[in-house]
Parts: sequence; structure tokens; C-alpha cells
Amino acid sequence: MESIPISEDGFRLVKKELENHKKARPEVIQAIKEAREEGDLKENAGYHAARERQGMLEARITYIESRMPSFNVIDLAKVQDEERALFGCTIVVEDIDTEEQKTFTIVGPDETDFVEGSISILSPVGRALMGKEEGDEVIIEVPRGRIEYEILSVSYQGSAMFEAANKKYGI
Repeated sequence: MESIPISEDGFRLVKKELENHKKARPEVIQAIKEAREEGDLKENAGYHAARERQGMLEARITYIESRMPSFNVIDLAKVQDEERALFGCTIVVEDIDTEEQKTFTIVGPDETDFVEGSISILSPVGRALMGKEEGDEVIIEVPRGRIEYEILSVSYQGSAMFEAANKKYGI
């Protein structure tokens, strides 16, 4: 099984998400029970919505539980490099053709939902930026064609990049 990188904060957030989904199970079961009591299930929108929610909830629980054994939890304080782009860095790039600037934070695929402006380390852009330094130019093959970026800056925010998600999940 392939190792999946994730930061310590990202791992805590994924565990909290799993915990929240498991806590929601009784509520969904109750909604199904109440909808069943209304009678005819063929045309019972409440019943079908509750069953659909249950299916999505169980699918997400199964997905998270199946990935957890593969997580390689990374301490962001130990991977910081003042010059090179590594896991957990925030990198500002400029599209050489359009001069548009973008900011990316490179994180694991299971924590991109928790960090605004994040990209997965496993994505084409994430892979291409790894190990690069300020001033480097990189050409990236993406589904829509080629993008050429110049790296303007590399910085590390550590746990600060998870502040909004930590507040949302009460961590």
C-alpha cells in the first residue's frame, strides 16, 4: 500500500471529520425511521433524502477509514527549508504568459479541503513545484496544456495554515 503524506494538523482534522460523521449516524437513522412512519416509501422524498444522506455518510466513513493506515504523518516543523519548496510550504508563483500571480500551499491529498489555496503534493502542479527555489522557472503539463511559472517566494506557515479549519471543527 502506498504511503499518503499528511501533516499532523491535517491528520487531526481528518480524524475529527471521521468522528463527526460517526456521531451523525444516529441522527440519520432517526430521520429514516421517522420518514418510514409516514407511509408509502415509493413517493416519500424525506425517506429517499435520508437514505441518500446515509449512503454518502457511510461512503465517506469507509473512504477515510480505508486511507488512515496509509497515512504518513509529517511534522511540518521538521521539513521546513528556507529556500526550497517542500511539503507544507506556501509558494507564490507568476504565470510567465499572463503575469497572473497565484499562491499555493502544498499539502497531502486528504487535507486540501482544510487549507485555502492548497494543492496536493501528488497533483501535477504540486509535484512540479517540489524542490524548486525562488527565481526558478518550471513548466508544468496539465490537462489543459502547458503552464510556465516563475517562483516568486517560498515560505512556511506551519500550523497557521489550518487556523480556519481548526476553528470550524473545534480543535
